[in-house]
Amino acid sequence: MKLCFISLFAGCLLVVPAAQATVRLPRLVGSHMVLQRNVPLPLWGWAAPGEAVNVTFRGKTIQTTAGPDGRWKLSLPAQQAGGPFELEVKGTNTLRLTDVLVGDVWLASGQSNMEWPLRDTEKGAAAAAAANHPRIRLFNVPNRAELRPQAELAGGEWQACTPQSVAGFSAVAYYFGRDLQQQYNVPIGLIASEWGGTAAEAWTSAEALRKLPDFQPKLASLAQQTGSFAEQEAAYATRLSAWQRSPEGQDQGLVPGQLTWADTNLPTATWKTMPLPGIWEASTPELSDFDGVVWLRRDLTLPASAAGQPLTLSLAQVDDADSTFFNGVAVGGTQGYATPRRYTVPANLVRAGRNVVTVRVTDTGSGGGIWGKPADMTATVGATTVPLAGEWLYRPASTPGSQPRPPYPGGAQNEPTALYNGMIAPLLPYALKGVIWYQGESNAGRAGQYQQLFPALIQDWRSRWQQPALPFLFVQLAGYMHDPATPADTDWAHLREAQRHTSLTVPKTGMAVALDLGNADDIHPRNKQDVGHRLALAARRVAYADKAVVASGPTFTKLSPVGGQLVLSFDNLGGGLVLKPAADGITSFAVAGPDEKFVWAQARVEGNTVVLRAEGVPNPVAVRYAWGNNRPATLYNKAGLPASPFRSDTWPR
Repeated sequence: MKLCFISLFAGCLLVVPAAQATVRLPRLVGSHMVLQRNVPLPLWGWAAPGEAVNVTFRGKTIQTTAGPDGRWKLSLPAQQAGGPFELEVKGTNTLRLTDVLVGDVWLASGQSNMEWPLRDTEKGAAAAAAANHPRIRLFNVPNRAELRPQAELAGGEWQACTPQSVAGFSAVAYYFGRDLQQQYNVPIGLIASEWGGTAAEAWTSAEALRKLPDFQPKLASLAQQTGSFAEQEAAYATRLSAWQRSPEGQDQGLVPGQLTWADTNLPTATWKTMPLPGIWEASTPELSDFDGVVWLRRDLTLPASAAGQPLTLSLAQVDDADSTFFNGVAVGGTQGYATPRRYTVPANLVRAGRNVVTVRVTDTGSGGGIWGKPADMTATVGATTVPLAGEWLYRPASTPGSQPRPPYPGGAQNEPTALYNGMIAPLLPYALKGVIWYQGESNAGRAGQYQQLFPALIQDWRSRWQQPALPFLFVQLAGYMHDPATPADTDWAHLREAQRHTSLTVPKTGMAVALDLGNADDIHPRNKQDVGHRLALAARRVAYADKAVVASGPTFTKLSPVGGQLVLSFDNLGGGLVLKPAADGITSFAVAGPDEKFVWAQARVEGNTVVLRAEGVPNPVAVRYAWGNNRPATLYNKAGLPASPFRSDTWPR
């Protein structure tokens, strides 16, 4: 079977619900919705083949007829902002939609940092409690991965923004929409279609991906598959359940009649070692694609003063679940890959000398293991704290390779086209003002590919909505993970560069820099208000043509070597350049000579330029700024917006 991914109005039949003998509307077209102002308004639905359908809105009636497949479509004339209004759809039956507003509609998409709910953010509970905004409307698209483009969503409905409806809604989208509603005083509709941990290719149509050679083999494979992702994953679950009931699938650390692998007397001479904290896929070749149970052990030596005292066991975070034992006795267990593990060990279990800590880790997919900061792996008893980071013994509970392999190891949601098919195609052709996007973490490590893929996604969506200049605003990756003391080259630096390249080369885009809003120890920084605000500034500039607004931090334009120094020029000065101190005293600027070896530089602002010099680099030729995982943002403009990380060189790593 050949895949067909042409847009809704280009003659390709999407996978559609069976036609019924009554007029029906897609879930996205309903009461409490916001329709996009000042543009023709496409509406669509289903009815009996050949059935006449009339749509009446604000005194104007448009008529059409359902086609042989039962689908009908029409376009209402452009409307000015306002409401609430009623919209009537009439065939053999009549549908009346109430409380319909006309304003600006924004689609918010991406992965978990866009998905992150308001209630779980910094000051989010207070923000939600104050969120009575009847002119902001919310639509949350349910997660759905599909092999073929769908004509209908899996669920969802429009809701007015209230403390109850917004608490679980995208925080970034809410803050963005709130800023725009206050700025322009028009209704704002927010459609949140996002899924944590997903890659950009999952959000892109097959037609667009076919133009990129990297994805052609996978697309060919998907084209040959029959059935749905859900059917294939259900069949895998059946195979997995049968394996788990078989002798080979039993947890060998919990075999009845034998010592458990938490027992202090268990022989461990055949166990191997891995460094912790760290995800085992990255550190242990034997477990490079292992999902399941792994037992981890290490001895803990305590002084005589610790005996008979309660002990606090800290294990950073565990991906995805743990059962933790101390001297063979269970002392705690937690589910959730991002939840800190901190357990109290009863005094009667704590001995002087040798003690044994055992952690049974269950990995349900993707990364597995104990991860986080080394300083968060400790055992504390009284005034004594013993570090637990370092080499641990490990043993898989089953033989690696014996477990049935899932059909989609990264989850069906990461298959190319899967989320476009299930979560974007059903939105077409609902009229939009623009798109906001926060994604890229899952493509880090493939920055060269992303530099082509991301613009292709933008062009794809613009083509689908038949809006070549559809505003597309996105967030550059926030700071995350720690950097060494010396200048370093990282995957996250290169992914940010690909994002910056998109903002400079693709028209009608805007990039919100979030380097200074990150958290070295958490991929989900909790300050989403500033992210939403910076996206709103970009929207004012790109989508609303407000030329007076300062929407970006300083943008690097030129490097000039002058007398053993480098002079850097910038656009988007925002009233002038500001150089802020970093906690470690390093400016985040690094320079290199022809030898391509970067060293930290001293920096000063001179007028509208930054001047750099570095000891030991008499002939600097290249600069990198904030190049790494989480280098401090030190360069801002007077409007308070940070410069994007950048580099002047194109040297290979």
